[in-house]
Amino acid sequence: MQDIVGVVPWSMLNTDAPWDAFDPHAYIDHNYRYLLDADAEIIRRVGRHFSDQFRGNFERPVLGIDVGAGANLYPALSMLPWCSEITLLERSPQNVTYLEGQRPHFDPEWDRFWELLCEDEGTEYSRLDADRLERFSRTVRVEEGDLFGLARPNLLGRWQMGTMFFVAESLSSSHEEFRHAVECFMHVLAPGAPFAAAFMEGSKGYSVGDRFFPACDVNELQVDEILEPLTEKLEYSSLGEVRPGHTGIILALGCRNSDPGTPVVPRDTRERLNLASRYRL
Repeated sequence: MQDIVGVVPWSMLNTDAPWDAFDPHAYIDHNYRYLLDADAEIIRRVGRHFSDQFRGNFERPVLGIDVGAGANLYPALSMLPWCSEITLLERSPQNVTYLEGQRPHFDPEWDRFWELLCEDEGTEYSRLDADRLERFSRTVRVEEGDLFGLARPNLLGRWQMGTMFFVAESLSSSHEEFRHAVECFMHVLAPGAPFAAAFMEGSKGYSVGDRFFPACDVNELQVDEILEPLTEKLEYSSLGEVRPGHTGIILALGCRNSDPGTPVVPRDTRERLNLASRYRL
């Protein structure tokens, strides 16, 4: 993300951001045309996390979801060996078009990200290497939709693994919407589901092409306050600043807990967000 430097951020809710004008090609050119050290480290850690969780405990393919997929394929690639279906949930129409265009045969630039997952010999990634394109085309399903729509009761615990990369803190300047977004992601994960979530720490907003998008300034303590009650085996990794405009990257790896008494997407949070969206507070 191309973060804004030296600009005082204004309040912008998710409904106010120009998602219809999000340019996936400008986003890729700025963020993923070249492999950054931070992304390489994230991919390695996520790949090992998923491999560890499924090692000796993989009986049948599972359902995976990448929430707020955007123009980024490496979260889906990290889930590919274990899934019969991966849902790429995305709000921006232009990002949806980009993702659909990657399904028949994803662009060669994503191979360098896949190669990092295959570094350790004998893993499910390396065993799938020759068939990765066919598996991706057969497994991935692109769905246009709002992350906040995941709060529906019929979606509770639907997916057995999931990813959410640079989404919850990058859709609004509101801390309540940030919390709600994280809770919606956790809401759809089944008990025991391994997940990976990444957050820009201290971001004040970012540009994609000539458009500005909001961000919520969050830190590891705020992320942990939301995730810890919903998670077991939770681990954090902190990576330094990638570009000016944020203070670092927070990578959270864990598994959804199985405590039915743990609230997700509480009613009062939903009501406050509905009022904020209606009156543009």
